[in-house]
Amino acid sequence: MFAASLAFASEGGNLQQSGARLDDRASLQRGAQLYINYCSGCHSLKYLRYSRMAEDLGLSEDEVMGNLNMSGVKYGETIGTAMTPEHAQQAFGKMPPDLSLIARVRGNDWIYTYLKSFYLDETRPVGWNNTLFPNVSMPNPLWEMQGLQHAVLSKPSASGEAHVERLELRTPGTQSAEQYDQSVRDITAFLAYAGEPAALKRQGLGVWVVLFLAAFTLLAYMVKKEYWKDVH
Repeated sequence: MFAASLAFASEGGNLQQSGARLDDRASLQRGAQLYINYCSGCHSLKYLRYSRMAEDLGLSEDEVMGNLNMSGVKYGETIGTAMTPEHAQQAFGKMPPDLSLIARVRGNDWIYTYLKSFYLDETRPVGWNNTLFPNVSMPNPLWEMQGLQHAVLSKPSASGEAHVERLELRTPGTQSAEQYDQSVRDITAFLAYAGEPAALKRQGLGVWVVLFLAAFTLLAYMVKKEYWKDVH
């Protein structure tokens, strides 16, 4: 926790609670669609297969192959990206990272806050910056939904430097603030699932384990009472 707090402090900002839930299948389905439409053009999920995603999220093979498979690979293959290394080198200087484990490395709240912290910055090569991850090398993939945010700077310090005090939405997007928050929450939930697909089954199994332990505890108590009833 201490190491994570140091890493967070070096990037600045306060994390917002994502509210992402793995037990909300509808949210996971929406998150999968949003991720494929807005993120998979650059970022892969090399540890998650289309077939596994379909099974876990209650989707049919036709739904996955027709609506979520943009790279044209087979149903049993992993979720890749259509971006080639050559194109990535020209656009960003390197290949964008795989996001299979981003939720396990950064945490759900970090992803949620990051996707809400982009703002226009003409000094950056791609024209965007991020208060949580300063000088990030990617644009805001969700700007059409969120709208265009601008940074409100503080007064320059003695050294002449100014920092971002807050972000101001000056050009509305296609979604309201509440709708955009839900969209980001859905993407966060999907990435949390992608980082550990077994978590869905583990949580379901956990309920039965707790019930078993409760029943076993009651049985053990009854055996103890019967065994010791004649001991004085």
